[in-house]
Amino acid sequence: MWKYSPLVIATLLLTACGGGSSDEETTPVTPPTPPTPPSLTFCDQATELNVITTSSRLEFVVEQNYFAQQTAAIIARVKDRDSAGLNFTWQQLSGPSLILKSVKSPVLAFELLEAGSYSFSVNVKSTRLNLTETIDLTVDDASASMLKVRSDHQVVEGNNASFRIDRVGANNDQQPANISWCIASGPELNLDTQTPERPQFKAPNVTSDTISILRVTGTVSGESINEEVLSLITNESAITSQYFDEPVARTFAYKENSPYASALESCIYSNQLTSPCSTNTLPLLGQIPGSTDKEKIMDRLLVSHQWMGENFETFIEQMDPNSDFATLLQSVTAVVISYDIRPSFYWVVTGAIYLDPSDLWLLAQERDVINEAPDFRSNFGNELGFIMPWRYIKNNDYVSYITARATRTDRSLAELSPDLSSLLYHELAHANDFFPSSTHSSLGIDNQTLLDHFEQRSENKELISDKVTSRFPLTSGEMSSLATVSFRGETASSTQKNYLPSDITLFFSNDIASDYYAYSSTREDTAMLFEEAMMSHRYGILRDVGVTDRPENITAATITVDWGQRGRIGQSSLQSRAAFVINSIFPNMDGTNLISNLPEPIAMTQGDSWLENLTISTLSSAQKRAATQQNTSTTPLRIPELRVSGDRHKLID
Repeated sequence: MWKYSPLVIATLLLTACGGGSSDEETTPVTPPTPPTPPSLTFCDQATELNVITTSSRLEFVVEQNYFAQQTAAIIARVKDRDSAGLNFTWQQLSGPSLILKSVKSPVLAFELLEAGSYSFSVNVKSTRLNLTETIDLTVDDASASMLKVRSDHQVVEGNNASFRIDRVGANNDQQPANISWCIASGPELNLDTQTPERPQFKAPNVTSDTISILRVTGTVSGESINEEVLSLITNESAITSQYFDEPVARTFAYKENSPYASALESCIYSNQLTSPCSTNTLPLLGQIPGSTDKEKIMDRLLVSHQWMGENFETFIEQMDPNSDFATLLQSVTAVVISYDIRPSFYWVVTGAIYLDPSDLWLLAQERDVINEAPDFRSNFGNELGFIMPWRYIKNNDYVSYITARATRTDRSLAELSPDLSSLLYHELAHANDFFPSSTHSSLGIDNQTLLDHFEQRSENKELISDKVTSRFPLTSGEMSSLATVSFRGETASSTQKNYLPSDITLFFSNDIASDYYAYSSTREDTAMLFEEAMMSHRYGILRDVGVTDRPENITAATITVDWGQRGRIGQSSLQSRAAFVINSIFPNMDGTNLISNLPEPIAMTQGDSWLENLTISTLSSAQKRAATQQNTSTTPLRIPELRVSGDRHKLID
């Protein structure tokens, strides 16, 4: 059996566990080993922290001084033991109100906006321990200019961590110059500072919980200023899992009193998971009576931060008026949201969906805690001479969230909704492909695992995606072969390197895939059909797909469209297969009627840039250009980072 490492393997090879047909079996995509960053030097002057004892075994580690306009932290710890196995809950008792987003961590991080007196309490609990203590802080007025680094946090040994320096200036748009880092306290670190305002490192192995303090110095308006950022590197149990064989973040059941809390924490995202749990231990939601109740859905939520669960709950309560997601969630065992998940995926071994919290944050302070480790697949396909970008559009404008992370701002639930909705439609399509509602009554009667049931269904070609492929197969061998380069990291052949965008247009436009990513596997083909159809049907949001060149400087304004469509899912040649998917996943819907009522595709203008094609419509070419110019002159276009096919999901075979 293959080792599974969801944090580092791009393709979650379910076929390697015995499911799927032999013609889909392939070698796991292992990321290239990145070069080791240079070892960071130690600062000339070390930083010391204070330890405040209490009447119990609980003690606090605090900074020497706290100042207004400073990012800061407090650490709670139990004397003579590490934090593994302990549950922390923080509260602010007094002082100017703070936004606290790490209330379940041993490290309480915050930004102090005002001077004054503050008081906090923390409860630390385990099976044999229950301690509560309070701590008072005095915060002084800022005495000097300081940088702001986000954010202090806890990280397990061997896991990735990242920090980010705030922009400065009147409009918070100026990057400090001459940035340098050093170790003010703690173990040696290899820090990746290729982007100095966003350094990253892999937490070293430690024999006990260890505090690391990094100091950054930068120049602002000719003045040299500095700041420090703290991480608590926690000692963890040895990894014994063949499934999660790379360190994963600490997570906890969002609902502490959930009847499945213990099963969630041991079966879903654990370095100690040695065998899949049975459906008797952790059944699908749809196997439990009344599980469409949204409160019961929250009983299956596993998170690394409390706010992730709160935001997901708010979304399900307020942004799911047709109960699409509540219904689709019946085919999962759990939902996992953790700061170290990137990109999102579904996994049949656990029956859970794993969500990147980048689609869930509402406050800037929530976004601060999400790790920025890049997706290693970003360089796949760089030798090819084309790009296939995508975007979701409504009323000739982007609907995805635009503002870059360097600009710290909050966002609304409405701004969050399009990205999260499309993500959920996609990942939950996988779960319902494998275990549609028609199968729920037959699961769990023999104490088997979901993997056992998947293997049986896959061997018998009973999966929805198997049936889609059998009835409506894709025909372009060239696109399927190119997909192994773009999505599995295979080396491009000389023929593939020489393909022009016009060649790709010919291969793709005459086939019946809705997106390039559909060629990566039959499972992704089905999920892409469902995602695009539901986004168009429920929200009137259309997906753009195109074929462009690959210039040296790749932006929406510099890539030239050879071919493209808005709302390809409405094309007549795709309608039968899309309707079949809708009917199979949502049997109470009339998939044929749903698909036939979607808008007809709109062709992009060949020779225009991807950005210029944002304002396509049924107007003439001259009218389109006039509309683009008017839009640009009256309302500056919000241009997000360019998205390319398959960039939001881990590939599922």
